[in-house]
Amino acid sequence: MSAVAERAPRALDQRGPTPPGRGLDRRRRLSLGRHLSLAVLCLLTLFPLLLIVSTAFKTPEDVQRNPFGLFSSFSTANLVEAWTVGGFGGYLLNSLLLCVPSTLLVVVLATMGGYAFARLPFPGRSVIFYLVVLGLLVPFFTYMIPLYFQLRSMALLDSLVGVNLVLASTGLSFGVFFMRAFFSDLPTEIEQAARMDGASEWQIFVRVMVPLVTSGMGALAVFTFLQSWNNFLVPLLYMPGGDYRPLTTGLYLFIGGRTVEIGPLAAGALITILPVLVLFVALQRQVTQGFLSGAVKG
Repeated sequence: MSAVAERAPRALDQRGPTPPGRGLDRRRRLSLGRHLSLAVLCLLTLFPLLLIVSTAFKTPEDVQRNPFGLFSSFSTANLVEAWTVGGFGGYLLNSLLLCVPSTLLVVVLATMGGYAFARLPFPGRSVIFYLVVLGLLVPFFTYMIPLYFQLRSMALLDSLVGVNLVLASTGLSFGVFFMRAFFSDLPTEIEQAARMDGASEWQIFVRVMVPLVTSGMGALAVFTFLQSWNNFLVPLLYMPGGDYRPLTTGLYLFIGGRTVEIGPLAAGALITILPVLVLFVALQRQVTQGFLSGAVKG
């Protein structure tokens, strides 16, 4: 045993420490491998989007001849056909009429509800809050048929008011939960100082608290707008007459029932995704800050 214990340190001494250059090369190889993996995933993600943009701006002949070629020709014929024949101009306006009011309704009510659950003491506050959050666990498919008959009895089918209320209700539970995290982290000294100055509860909310959670309100607005913009089932189910069809159902109807060329179809898809893509790119910093802040504070 003693001889083996004596030989072990000698073997380690003969092997010597790891050269510093070898460890640095290993870290560089690992970093290069991670960057290559991320680059491949990025290309796989962006290729369908680039293919849609390229196909939308190709000539009809080039689409048939070279469907997977990127930017091999340029023409606006597909966009013109989608805008005029497909009616995507009207669908775009309908999408804005459905998404903007429902987003504003969610942001306003969620901000007020989040403030009440975070800062106002009242009986049963925790129980009511958990009941509101319980709405996140209830799938829309479980109540969409009873909601249809309810809207029909209230004469709200095929109306902007009815569909906006439905879209707002689907995002309100998450909005209250999200905004409560922001209000809960604010120091109580701020509202106490405002009360000492004679401010009412409404003045404290509007003039003191709301300016401190604008990043969260912006993130919630973008998230809710994207969710409403991409919603397909609600407009299709609660607008059977088709008076205010948005882009999602318009694209579906543009495909169904007849043979559609790939070029106009790609142009319609581009019109559908372009507004939300521009919105997200323009506000991605506010969205990231809002969600990171909400994650830390929650």
